[in-house]
Amino acid sequence: MADVILPRLYGCYNCRKHVALHDDIVKKDFVAGHRRRAFLFSHVMNVVAGPKMDRRLLTGVHMVADVHCSDCGEVLGWRYEKVYQEAHKYKENKTVLEKFKIVKLDW
Repeated sequence: MADVILPRLYGCYNCRKHVALHDDIVKKDFVAGHRRRAFLFSHVMNVVAGPKMDRRLLTGVHMVADVHCSDCGEVLGWRYEKVYQEAHKYKENKTVLEKFKIVKLDW
C-alpha cells in the first residue's frame, strides 16, 4: 500500500485551528511590522476579515483588513483588499500571516 502524503498545514498559534496550506504560500520573504517575518498566501481558511481600512505599510498605503482566527479571534495578519501601486498589484486579494502567529501542524 502506498504512503499517503498529507498536506502540510499551518494552524493558529493560539488554538491550533487550521488556517493555511504550505502549498498556498506565494512569498516567504515578507516583512510585517517591527521587522517580523511573514508569509503571503494565495488562500487561507478559518479566518474572519475585519473592517477594510487604508494602512501605511512598508511598501506604501494599501487598503487592508486584519484577519482573525475564526475559533479564538486572535489577529494573525491581514488581507490586501486594494493595492494602489501597480508594482504591488500581485498582493491584491491575498493574505499575509505573521510567522510567529502560525505553527506547523504535524510535519
